[in-house]
Amino acid sequence: MNTKEKILSALKSVYDPELNINVVDLGLIYNIEITESNDVTITMTLTTPGCPLHDSITSGVRYSVEGLEETGKVEVNLVWEPAWSPDKMTPEGLRLLGR
Repeated sequence: MNTKEKILSALKSVYDPELNINVVDLGLIYNIEITESNDVTITMTLTTPGCPLHDSITSGVRYSVEGLEETGKVEVNLVWEPAWSPDKMTPEGLRLLGR
């Protein structure tokens, strides 16, 4: 398993507490960049800009990736464009949502 796959696997442990679906299957992770020194930048969004759990979700993302032996410094870049919509969800996420 390469580093990006390990990061995605770790991110599946971070759940949106309101929907009880992980951030990967929800389609909240837009991009993962890994530098030569194994620093990581994760570009992500949330389901709504006013999400009251903003800090806990982004902190969970950072913490889950920082815990990997293969990674260095981790930065979470929260963006609102493009806006999240259910079409960004994985088939598993849609199934968990009952769609």
